[in-house]
Amino acid sequence: MKKRLFAVLAAFLLLTGCACQDGLSQVSQELGVDVTGAAAVEYYDTHSGFGDGTSCITCRFDDDTVLEEIKGSSNWRAFPLDDTARALVYGLSDGSRQIGPMLNDNAGHPIVPEIRHGYYRLIDRQRDAEGALLERYSFNLTLVLYDADTNTLYVCKLDT
Repeated sequence: MKKRLFAVLAAFLLLTGCACQDGLSQVSQELGVDVTGAAAVEYYDTHSGFGDGTSCITCRFDDDTVLEEIKGSSNWRAFPLDDTARALVYGLSDGSRQIGPMLNDNAGHPIVPEIRHGYYRLIDRQRDAEGALLERYSFNLTLVLYDADTNTLYVCKLDT
């Protein structure tokens, strides 16, 4: 019985590891940055059966190899965040109204901790999008943030 349980557990861990590597390979392909060497990976997802929701893959790295790839790409911007990215991740207030954070947990808290030094990339995945991103009725976007102080990459998706 113990041998069978061990075999099932080993198979589960092997399959989970393969699924995680496949996910990291897909992220690498989407971003043009190799994240398959992540030392630790966490995953948050609230997407429903209809595809709406928020997800975030957190990848931690042992060194700054990914940072060097990011610095070498023209698709990334250095911090500080522009107003659109700030509203999405942490929220933005102009005194009379609050916008966001839109990438939040079920309690409305940001899912990405405050980042002081890093790079980010905003990918608008909405087809036939018109107007400013924050003025739309729905969102289909990917916001990727790299924390240069902790060598941590956050790949966040919002679909409404």
